[in-house]
Amino acid sequence: MALVKAADPQTSSSNASQYCRYHVFLSFRGEDTRKTFTDHLYTALVNEGFRTFRDDDEVERGEGIKPELQKAIKHSRTSVIVFSKDYASSRWCLDELVMILERKRRTSDDHVVLPVFYDVDPSHVRKQTGSLAKAFARHQKSQPLQKVKAWREALAEVADLAGMVLQNQANGYESKFIKKIVKVIGDKLSRTPLSVAPNLVGMHSRVERINFWLQRRSTDVGILVIYGMSGIGKTTIAKTVYNSNFRIFKGSSFLENIKEVSQQPNGLVQIQTQLLSDILNGTKMKISNVSEGLIKIADAISSRRILLVLDDVDHMDQLDAVLQMKDQFYPGSKIIITTRRARLLKAHQVTEVYAVETLTQEESLELFSWHTFGQDHPIEDYIEYSEKLVDHCGGLPLALKVLGSSLLGESICLWKSALEKLEAIPNGDIINKLRVSYDSLQDDHDRELFLHIACFFVGMDKDNIVKILDGCDFYTIVGIQNLIDRGLVTIIDGWDKVHMHDLIRGMGREIVRLESKEPWKRSRVWHHKDSFKILTEKNGTDTIEGLVLDMHMCPTNSPINSNEKVLETIAFSRMHELKLLHLSYVKLDGCYAEFCTGLRWLCWLEFPLDSIPTDFPVAI
Repeated sequence: MALVKAADPQTSSSNASQYCRYHVFLSFRGEDTRKTFTDHLYTALVNEGFRTFRDDDEVERGEGIKPELQKAIKHSRTSVIVFSKDYASSRWCLDELVMILERKRRTSDDHVVLPVFYDVDPSHVRKQTGSLAKAFARHQKSQPLQKVKAWREALAEVADLAGMVLQNQANGYESKFIKKIVKVIGDKLSRTPLSVAPNLVGMHSRVERINFWLQRRSTDVGILVIYGMSGIGKTTIAKTVYNSNFRIFKGSSFLENIKEVSQQPNGLVQIQTQLLSDILNGTKMKISNVSEGLIKIADAISSRRILLVLDDVDHMDQLDAVLQMKDQFYPGSKIIITTRRARLLKAHQVTEVYAVETLTQEESLELFSWHTFGQDHPIEDYIEYSEKLVDHCGGLPLALKVLGSSLLGESICLWKSALEKLEAIPNGDIINKLRVSYDSLQDDHDRELFLHIACFFVGMDKDNIVKILDGCDFYTIVGIQNLIDRGLVTIIDGWDKVHMHDLIRGMGREIVRLESKEPWKRSRVWHHKDSFKILTEKNGTDTIEGLVLDMHMCPTNSPINSNEKVLETIAFSRMHELKLLHLSYVKLDGCYAEFCTGLRWLCWLEFPLDSIPTDFPVAI
């Protein structure tokens, strides 16, 4: 699932760290500290293994920042700005500062800026007083007012960031101070943003509410659940929110694929080990068993405000493990959970629920176009087919990405063929990812119920479905609730109709289609063409449990549409397991005593006879 589009990697905020050449960019005034403090700091950073950029050119620079400096800022994970007494005297240093802060803003806080106040009062930097006042008096006379204003705003902004202050250089304190800086940088670099595909489509409106929830000041320990069907973008939303907010917490952890990892041998201990390492900024702690892990985690989460994301939580006991520890979290900590399970939303300690909606038509076309054409709209000759394919995806980001990428650079002829194939056979990659929810159903009862609904009952009133399938020995009310819980069906508010996303329905029907190459050997037959062939050739089997035939739903040149065509009742005689039958405009001839004696539900539109025959099966 990704609500994403392809883009130049250098414009990506969330993936910025992938393209960084340097761990640290050092900004300083050479005349003040090049051969003293900054040199010692540079050496200490390099010795710790951090790739560090500093400008060794002591020759006076020209009017602007050198291109290599601009590139170094752009490709650095962090910037350390050493403010010395005469830092503000250099217009090049001030230009550098403006560029560093622009880099920080452009990458949504992925770029870490650490101000170091070397024998300078941070308030002087913030207000441009003290030695900075003299420097700005000179700038005011020689530089454009707009540039001076930008410098002042940059100094005020950077002084408000969490920084480090050295005002006592005696007794070896400077060397201790440098060690602290190196440790801070190490801690910052150990907390890296998550990899998310660049330039998200439709993401801003989806994360805005969650960002507000995370950023509002509160001492409550909050739990928010992001809920939605497979492929709708839950994990992408959670990663985007995490990247935008993890640095405002003392510790953070994003635990991905909880369901999958927890099922592995010693999986829970793996999860606990990662959680502790993340919260403790990379510190490794050995955990022998789950109980020991719980004790160590309780100690870690009680001492600092953290952001914890649990991705793909699938069972209530996984959520209970978190809820039981809620009171041990440090005040103001936040927990985000992504899940396909609607039942988890009912947990009484969940404070917020965010249900992810499908993309709009406009957003869908844009996302599809980026993956297919490398731009935000279709190429002119492909507009019609693009719109048809987007309609097929039903606003599901996963499907838009998969289909868009598969058609990249292909001809119109291939597009047409691909669309025709999709109408008969769903895309395998999409089906496999959507099938996770089906496979996770707790028993065959719920799986069979799902397949019946996918093949025959989408859009029907829930009460009618319950009556029909209860008659087929299903426990339909609880079964439908289990399907809702897994995100496989929804009930339309106010209408009480059972709804299913088109791709989910397609997944269900594909499961049935794969039962056999021959339609008469499948458990359910919903394609009218297949049903007609089975009945005309009289090759029905006792595998068939449900069948639909509408004589008006086939091509006009097909004999199926002939009003004179009459089928025979004997065509049903071998379908001993047939329980669900839906006929429209069908004429039958023959003895009804042989007609579907095991039926539980018959819907026959435009019944051709004036009255029900006396030999009609009593079970009807």
